Amino acid sequence: MDPIDKLTAGFKVFRDGRFKEQRATYEALVDQGQSPKVALVACSDSRVDPGIVLQADPGDLFIIRNVANLVPPCERGGRFHGTSTAVEFAVDHLEVGHIIVLGHAHCGGIRSLFDSPGESGRDDSFVPSWMGLVRSAYLRVEGTMPEAPLEDKARICEQSAVMVSLENLMTFPSVRERVADGRLRLHGWHIDIRSCALQVYDPASQHFEAVG
Repeated sequence: MDPIDKLTAGFKVFRDGRFKEQRATYEALVDQGQSPKVALVACSDSRVDPGIVLQADPGDLFIIRNVANLVPPCERGGRFHGTSTAVEFAVDHLEVGHIIVLGHAHCGGIRSLFDSPGESGRDDSFVPSWMGLVRSAYLRVEGTMPEAPLEDKARICEQSAVMVSLENLMTFPSVRERVADGRLRLHGWHIDIRSCALQVYDPASQHFEAVG
């Protein structure tokens, strides 16, 4: 089936199925506005859809997606700050109580950090600059486990990048203020869609721990 035809057919299935069953919910979300309790920073990767893998209901999640689920530090320079704008909206306007940074295995963005110079494509590509946000995670991995297989290094780097994004979230004044007074909690998660395994960062052990 043509990919666009598949999507329009899928919409019709949704309209005649789930939408019809939950019409009151969708109408209430429109009439009363959204009030999600959780903002989730996820990767744009087509294989890891947060709403599907977490079985969220309409209105549960305010989802921010970009390459490699990164959060940049708060800065006022430049002109366009899509992820920072979404973080600000989630915290200041929606007043979410939780922000999850959801990393995932086999992330192409993270893997690009391990490419040789020139492998990533054109010199004017946006990807290397964007991934520079977590170069510290890459350097930490290369410095501490240089002889490890690439797959192992990439996995640790994926999790380390989640931690960098959590640190960057704390550079936003409103995030820092709400974390300090208990109105907001930050969470680092990592999912492997091949094995359907979820790991959650435990501040006490300072490791990612498997969920049941």
